Amino acid sequence: MNIKTKILFAELIEIPIFAVLLFLPAGTFTWIAGWVFLTTFFCCCTILIFWLIKHNPEILNERMGGFKPDQKNWDKVIIVLIFVLFIAWLISMPLDAVRFHWSRVPVSLQVFGLLLMGYSFYLFFLVFRENSYLSSLVRVQKERGHTVVSTGLYRYVRHPMYATSLLFFVSTALLLGSWCGIMVGLLFAPLLGIRAVLEESLLRNQLKGYADYMTQVRYRFIPGIW
Repeated sequence: MNIKTKILFAELIEIPIFAVLLFLPAGTFTWIAGWVFLTTFFCCCTILIFWLIKHNPEILNERMGGFKPDQKNWDKVIIVLIFVLFIAWLISMPLDAVRFHWSRVPVSLQVFGLLLMGYSFYLFFLVFRENSYLSSLVRVQKERGHTVVSTGLYRYVRHPMYATSLLFFVSTALLLGSWCGIMVGLLFAPLLGIRAVLEESLLRNQLKGYADYMTQVRYRFIPGIW
């Protein structure tokens, strides 16, 4: 099975899973914001994936390979925690916004959330375009000639993928009309922050030039802040 078939098969499985996680807690299928999110999310993912298939299929093989023997145990633990939190985050938003109506988010803010989510996918594209070694695992890809990336968004922050992920979580919660989703989404920040610090320690020791890069780019997520 080639990489294109694998990814399309994975998406066909993921779409109904996401639908169940959203609409079952909501208790209804007539949730417009839920359908807008589901459609936008998978359309953006599909466009990004097809671009990668054409321009950088190796990065898809790397990101779909599962855990690796050279991956640190702490990274495996963090990935599992992020996965569990992601499921809890998805479920919390329909419970909040639809079933129990705890949140009251204006439609204008929901539309802003949609636009912000689209922008986050544009930033994801910029990160993927710039970094051919953007693994979902923390490791040095010696078999691919791993080198330091210091161009594009990496000129401003050391972890633009993590920063953009936080923007995605906040924007999605706005789109779905859930203040609870924003609060739960912000819990990703300490997990990603811890991972970034540990990742930098590994790269500083194992990837040539990364220590110099850290002195050139001072901030991890947000320029001027952290």
